[in-house]
Amino acid sequence: MYGSSSPISPHTSLVSRKEIPRYWHILSLIFAIHEINRNPRLLPNITLGYNIFENYYDTRMTYDAVVDLLSIGQVNVPNYNCGRQKNLLAVLEGAESDISIQISTMFGIYKIPQVSYAFVSHFLNDKTQSPFFYRMVPKEEPQYLGIVKLLLHFKWMWIALFAVYNDSGERFIRTLTPLLTKSGICIGFFQSLPEVNSATFSFQVPRFRIERKINVFVYYAENHSFADGILVIQALDNYFKDIEGKVWITTALWDITVELTYNRASYHHIHGFFSFLVQTKKRTNYNDVQLFLFAMKPFVEKAFHCFDSKHVSSVKGWTRCREKENLETLPQEVLEKAFSLDSYRIYNAVQAVAHALNAAYSSRSKHMVMVAGDKLKHQRLQPWQMHYFLRNWPFYNVSMDGIYLDQNGDLAADFDIVNWVVFPNTSVVRVKFGSLERQGSPELKVSIDQDAIVWPKWLNQNLPHSRCTESCRPGYAKVILEGMPVCCYDCTACTEGTISTLEDANQCNRCPNDQHANRERDQCVPKVLTFLVLEELLGISLASVALFLSITTGLVLGILIKYMETPVVRANNRDLSYILLVSLLLSFLSSFLFIGRPQKVTCLLRQTAFSIIFTVAVSSVLAKTITVVVAFMATKPGNRMRRWLGKSLANSIVISCSSIQIIICIIWLGSFSPFPDSDMHSQPEHIILQCNEGSVTMFYSALGYMGFLAVICFMVAFLARKLPGAFNEAKLITFSMLVFCSVWVSFVPTYLSTKGKYMVAVQIFSILASSAGLLGCIFIPKCYIIVLRPHLNTKEHLMIKDGI
Repeated sequence: MYGSSSPISPHTSLVSRKEIPRYWHILSLIFAIHEINRNPRLLPNITLGYNIFENYYDTRMTYDAVVDLLSIGQVNVPNYNCGRQKNLLAVLEGAESDISIQISTMFGIYKIPQVSYAFVSHFLNDKTQSPFFYRMVPKEEPQYLGIVKLLLHFKWMWIALFAVYNDSGERFIRTLTPLLTKSGICIGFFQSLPEVNSATFSFQVPRFRIERKINVFVYYAENHSFADGILVIQALDNYFKDIEGKVWITTALWDITVELTYNRASYHHIHGFFSFLVQTKKRTNYNDVQLFLFAMKPFVEKAFHCFDSKHVSSVKGWTRCREKENLETLPQEVLEKAFSLDSYRIYNAVQAVAHALNAAYSSRSKHMVMVAGDKLKHQRLQPWQMHYFLRNWPFYNVSMDGIYLDQNGDLAADFDIVNWVVFPNTSVVRVKFGSLERQGSPELKVSIDQDAIVWPKWLNQNLPHSRCTESCRPGYAKVILEGMPVCCYDCTACTEGTISTLEDANQCNRCPNDQHANRERDQCVPKVLTFLVLEELLGISLASVALFLSITTGLVLGILIKYMETPVVRANNRDLSYILLVSLLLSFLSSFLFIGRPQKVTCLLRQTAFSIIFTVAVSSVLAKTITVVVAFMATKPGNRMRRWLGKSLANSIVISCSSIQIIICIIWLGSFSPFPDSDMHSQPEHIILQCNEGSVTMFYSALGYMGFLAVICFMVAFLARKLPGAFNEAKLITFSMLVFCSVWVSFVPTYLSTKGKYMVAVQIFSILASSAGLLGCIFIPKCYIIVLRPHLNTKEHLMIKDGI
């Protein structure tokens, strides 16, 4: 580009390429130049000129074009000045990395600004190597994160990676690979694409076979390599055997509409193209399009079969162009090409240079020189004087929404995620289905509207699948296979008490203590509080039995009191019988302490009350047994045991034996008192509300002491079982203690093997069964004689040796 203070017509040198039309790119530059030259507030009295060169992406032709720009005259001789001079102020280029580096090297010698609107190598960002290079496009790196987010959204974890073999391709691989690995995405296949000979379109085809499970290609190429690289991939492995039905994701920030439209590749077998575009404003107002159409006048005449001239041509079918009607009926495809992303980028690059040039001229307005005819004229602006303004002038953005400076002062952008739809007639439509936005936030915000994607009809709206193995559904976790990529794994079900709520979970997580895993092991559900409730069948049954036995005991006690003066009641110390019956009554009632939600008071009384009451009962039975033995021995002549007969012996036995148990319980309550507790681990689906005994040692000490008394009582009664009939109560005591000991011996293992409310139920059953054994074996025969056989309730009958 160059500027001149006189209104001259721009000189254009244009070389066209038939294979891939660049007409729209040229029109974008011409449109920008015309708009600037028509703007009286921008570069007043200065006409912006330009030269256009096509290098065919060839380094030799690029060298020739550069030398031509740096030379004066017909012969290209750099640094030779024959009195004429080109006013070259800046170079705009959209070449790829290698050629951009070549241009930078040559123009850097002359400090000529190089303004690039292409996404090129980061090598050119190094100001020590390329101090006069200016990038007018945002950075690529956010796209790499966008690719990862896109793959994760569709759960494409097994991909193939293609990149053109050059500096940019290597940087792409080097940057993207760690992001993929960190997100658990595996590169099942990677291939560097060979360079394509632009003249003969020939290349060496590498031989490989892509794994069938890979249905997603992540593809990276620079401008001219994009479609060529696709042709290389399509030529691989014999007529598309391994690439049919693939999804292509690319970082092509240039507009690929033209590439897809005019390229020789066939796309009907591809699921779809996804890429990223800088968010743009559509410059479609009437005046802008009118100016653009002025630049593309030859195309308009051909497209609408009309002439812009006032004189209608004699050519049949051609008329005079009606500009407004043409604008309204201009095909959408034409507008898409006219205002494509390539057009925006070229337009913005020209505007940026023009505004920098305007700022440079404005700063020199005070430095005027006198020329012939007493006229003032600007001093000629040198290219090196442009650098200050290009470095410090804000990026001129009139057509792009998402361009801004990031925290490092670099150009950044918000992107649209687009789906390119290629129809059989080679027409191309781009459909936006998502966005990448970071403006105003340090994190990348990704939004995807999956329903907006246009999938091929033969796909039947089924999402393409690209995984090494099927995903582990919730309730399972991944098991990495040795020697295999992390994307190839087995699935194992979560163990008891653990869940996984997501697909492809790396591990199962344990549920909180108050929750448990459901049957599918994919969510935690609250545990159910459980304890022996009076309202349930088990609680009602035990309570009913306890109540019945309590009433029965009360009736027996009433009968004995009523017939207290009869021989059966008076035999073997009726006071001990009363104590035993009261103890049995209390033991039956104590079972109600074990039914219901555990409370602090009930937990304190449960075991201690039961232990003391039962000790009193067993002590009473022991006292009865010893009384029988002493009474029998006292009947022998000269035996001194007679003095032990009486209430004092029985009372001493009951009090002394019970006192020891009371002391044990006091120590238990004072040091390790029971308290309400919850057991969250014994039963997976329940929280067991229970009484913590405080000290297992004290619990079994009290229980053991009671058992010790029962064993002594059984042994004494067993030895006295064959005493004369008058003392036959020893037989009843022997049998009752046999029942008592059997119950409590079986109680210990049963108690230890059960959990929750059933443990409590076992203890209640043991209390009721053992108490009922004492009641039935000792007192039911007495009541039978008193109530039903009163004729046997006589002193004479009791003295009969073989009586009851």
